[in-house]
Amino acid sequence: MVTRTEFLAQLTSSGWLLFLAGCGGGGSDYGAAPSPPPATPPPPAAQTCSATQVTNNHGHTLSIPAADLNSASSMTYNIQGGADHSHQVTFSAAQLAQLKAGQSVTVTSTPTLSHLHDVTGACS
Repeated sequence: MVTRTEFLAQLTSSGWLLFLAGCGGGGSDYGAAPSPPPATPPPPAAQTCSATQVTNNHGHTLSIPAADLNSASSMTYNIQGGADHSHQVTFSAAQLAQLKAGQSVTVTSTPTLSHLHDVTGACS
């Protein structure tokens, strides 16, 4: 039986080792470090949903968490913001889906101190 060292010596002396060294592909990467897995793409940025318009506004703001856009039920939000009183607005599950789809949605707040507001929400 011929040892590996003897075999390589015979290839070297005959010029075959140079020929084989020039061949590409088809060989194994025995002993080579494995390739790193492909990079995982970053998750999509969370949508920011807020009031784009509040009629007769005096400090009210709206913020809708991105996770709420997948709600199967209505969600109610306090829009007090910088005002000295609060109102609530409720978005139905269908309206939250509209926001998620990039549409604007207008809802009317609850009355407080004899007034209310129409609040238009949108996501970006």
